[in-house]
Amino acid sequence: MARIVNLGQQVWTNYHQTAECNLKSRIELVNSDEKNGRAHLKGVAETVRDLLGEARQYQIPVRPIGAGWSPSPINVVEDGWLVETLRLNRTYTVAAKDLHEDCEVAAEALLLVQAGATVDEVYESAEEIGRSLRTGGASNGQSFAGACATGTHGSVWQAGGIQDHVRAVQMVTPERILWISPEKPVLSDAFIAQTGSEIIRDDRVFAAAQLHIGAMGFVTAMLIETDPIYMVQNIQKATKIRREHIDWLSRGEFRKFSCEFGLNENPYFQQLIINPFDPFDKKCLLRFLYKRPFDPNIPPPPPRDMGAGYDALTLLGKAMAHSDLFKGAIMQFAMEQGYPDNRDVDDPPAIATWGHTTEEHAPIASLFNGSVTLDRNRLGEVFDLVIDNFKRGGGGTVVTLRFVRQAAGLLAPAHWPDNVVIDFDGPNVESSHKGYKKVIEALDEAGIPFTRHWGKTNNLDEQRVKRDYGQNFADWKWVQAQVMPDPADRQVFANEELRKLGLI
Repeated sequence: MARIVNLGQQVWTNYHQTAECNLKSRIELVNSDEKNGRAHLKGVAETVRDLLGEARQYQIPVRPIGAGWSPSPINVVEDGWLVETLRLNRTYTVAAKDLHEDCEVAAEALLLVQAGATVDEVYESAEEIGRSLRTGGASNGQSFAGACATGTHGSVWQAGGIQDHVRAVQMVTPERILWISPEKPVLSDAFIAQTGSEIIRDDRVFAAAQLHIGAMGFVTAMLIETDPIYMVQNIQKATKIRREHIDWLSRGEFRKFSCEFGLNENPYFQQLIINPFDPFDKKCLLRFLYKRPFDPNIPPPPPRDMGAGYDALTLLGKAMAHSDLFKGAIMQFAMEQGYPDNRDVDDPPAIATWGHTTEEHAPIASLFNGSVTLDRNRLGEVFDLVIDNFKRGGGGTVVTLRFVRQAAGLLAPAHWPDNVVIDFDGPNVESSHKGYKKVIEALDEAGIPFTRHWGKTNNLDEQRVKRDYGQNFADWKWVQAQVMPDPADRQVFANEELRKLGLI
């Protein structure tokens, strides 16, 4: 069983200080001393099931929370229980004898991850056994389960979101403990039974559970697949680009772009941070990561040399701490001061494992954080429209371009074969919201399909979610009703944001 620590009634604020709520109680779950992994997973799941059952009995809404990272209000609950999982942070390896006879994944590739383990803790656990994750977000402080729940992604153009690693989910409702996996089994029935779970092997149910947005149950553990350990070489620089370079990226000519500004090879990761006030006459910030074989004799360089901390949120957080003005030249100064041109192709190579490419950025008060995801092949068509309308709306943030493949999950925003994610990160002022809204309106008027990030400012409602996801939304709702047939169970996980989105 897990230990329950009741921290009482209080006002809770999320990590980025963008949303708060009045809690009936803040509850912390803590691992017990149980040494047997399966017995421990069973005990934790039973504790959570009983807690949810009590919440249902007294009609108290519950929000499971990891690091509380999402800037959107998706992780708050008014007059309810906020149940924290960060101290449920163990990871376990899997033995070959515990695999299903039809499993096609090697045991050494698998990790069992508790719900509260952070992305950084999962990175460390994987590297200890000679493995790596294949992608991740810009930071590593989120809980791994929370990052999966909202479709967190990076800019590995041959990978989707972080939820793509997931091979099974232990999901708890007020009445059930479920082990949800694809129809192609991974773990044996005997192993799963010892976790106290009811087995569901169904591709559609699994695709819904991979990205559940906190509306399908309480995740207590996940089975993830890792890659053999590798390293990456970092190139980061401030330089000017031309309009034609945007067309190269739109066509997926990443090697050609890399040849121009980095190394003459395909980058593993590629990101651009652009000043929308003058995207071609002012320097933009480029970051490339190139895959390298693992060499245990290479000591990790300082995180700064690997580009850790050079995401837009961290750069702008530093600038926002010193200036209320955030237009044109001031933005450019902030970008270049925070992103020194010190890791170019002629510098000594900075090489480290994937887990050393990110760090946990400090909380940023008064943050605006929005994005749109669309078919990468339309980037050349929409770039000027996006930039012009963002400026016309008064937007005062930087614009980041990131590239990902189609991601797993019925409600994954990155659902085109190849995607570009356009991020808008900056101060939480009216002009940021107006600029973002103007971009949304312009894309709609031009008939350009796009989606938005579940964990960021998104201005979504149920009607728009149905429009964006179509049959996938209908399938997701069908799965939710199979997992929790009783509407009273679903109401346990309700909050204002999920109701607005039509997810509860």
